[in-house]
Amino acid sequence: MRERIAETLGDVHWSDLRAHLARDAVIIVDDALDLLDVGVALAKNDVASVDAWIRAGKLQKPTTEDLTRWSLDTSARFLSAIVQPFVLIRRPPAKALS
Repeated sequence: MRERIAETLGDVHWSDLRAHLARDAVIIVDDALDLLDVGVALAKNDVASVDAWIRAGKLQKPTTEDLTRWSLDTSARFLSAIVQPFVLIRRPPAKALS
């Protein structure tokens, strides 16, 4: 299962998320969590882990402020993984300047 989710892992543009946002399927994953671990927990219906992450604020839906900020940043890219029916996202880490 982890390998299947890993195959969906990749960077997406803000515009790629719009349809998923419209159906309320986007979940923001905190940097402290591994995106694949969260995906596996969702796929396995691990209610205890998912509920603990939600209560700790480590999994959340985008806020109105998030959506406004992202729509103004046309270069916004997100690390994402798909766990039907959800799309898990996180901004990729900033690249170091060479």
